[in-house]
Amino acid sequence: MITYVVTGGAGFIGANFIHYLFKTYDDDVRVINIDCLTYAGNLHNLKACEAHPNYRFIKADICDSETLLKELKDESIDYFINFAAESHVDRSILGSGPFVQTNIVGTQRLLDLARTLDVKRYVQVSTDEVYGDLDETGFFVEDTPIQPNSPYSASKAAGDLLVRSYYETHKMPVVITRCSNNYGPYQFPEKLIPLMISNALEGKSLPIYGTGTNVRDWIYVEDHCRGVDMAARKGVLGTVYNFGGDSERTNLDVVKWILKSLDKPESLMEYVEDRKGHDFRYAIDFSKAKAELGWKPSVDFETGMERTIAWYLDNRSWWECIKSGDYQAYYEKMYGKKVGKLDE
Repeated sequence: MITYVVTGGAGFIGANFIHYLFKTYDDDVRVINIDCLTYAGNLHNLKACEAHPNYRFIKADICDSETLLKELKDESIDYFINFAAESHVDRSILGSGPFVQTNIVGTQRLLDLARTLDVKRYVQVSTDEVYGDLDETGFFVEDTPIQPNSPYSASKAAGDLLVRSYYETHKMPVVITRCSNNYGPYQFPEKLIPLMISNALEGKSLPIYGTGTNVRDWIYVEDHCRGVDMAARKGVLGTVYNFGGDSERTNLDVVKWILKSLDKPESLMEYVEDRKGHDFRYAIDFSKAKAELGWKPSVDFETGMERTIAWYLDNRSWWECIKSGDYQAYYEKMYGKKVGKLDE
């Protein structure tokens, strides 16, 4: 039986990864989920896994080396997958401290832990945002220089460099993955797609940064999870793999698609003051992953969005519970200052 340790497994991508593992391998894998359950961690995301005999949950901070070593010292770990991260750019602009602590210090603690436990492979799940941004042309490749433009992406880039250093210094069996923007079930509604879906369903305005012309490459979360697993099992040690969805869209195009799908008027769209240091465009070249891992995205944007919207329609109580309390204060702080309506 193959044992995975998944950090940040109660979050959006981590939870989808755990679902993917049991769906793909069932009784042939054992999953140990480590999460400290910050605002974006939600055990309801894994309710279907709780009864599985090969699933174990540990509530712990990835910076708490003593607790993690105590909990894992008797385990034989094949793959150690680090999804744990502070990941929202807007929150990093408000305050970078938690990002430095989790994404840099936390990564260092996990690397030392993985070395102590002699894990067979450590995978650092990162982001294309470490590369900076692009103009209208070109794509990020694995050796694109790292030039992060936000405290979030800078903290992820620092974590990546630590991982690389452990390979070069200690010959530790590591792989780094970097993906484009994910979407799908269980995504916390501070991110663009679930925010727009939930606001539209509530009849609220849909806040769009600047002119809405910033471009992102969208990847359905299960495609990303499959790529991370393939990198863990087959990736060349010490290297980076990019995963993209081959689905570039402007933010405005995404919002209009959502409104049309939900039969909601475009008059709900509103400009808000642009994000500081807002990267213009991300686009991924995933030819290395295709050539070395046999990976490519299998879900096109339209199909993935149909699945995603259906999930948020069917799980309204999940996101309504989240969009209450402290979330309201955060939302008002980020989007309260309107600068005009979009023309229909």
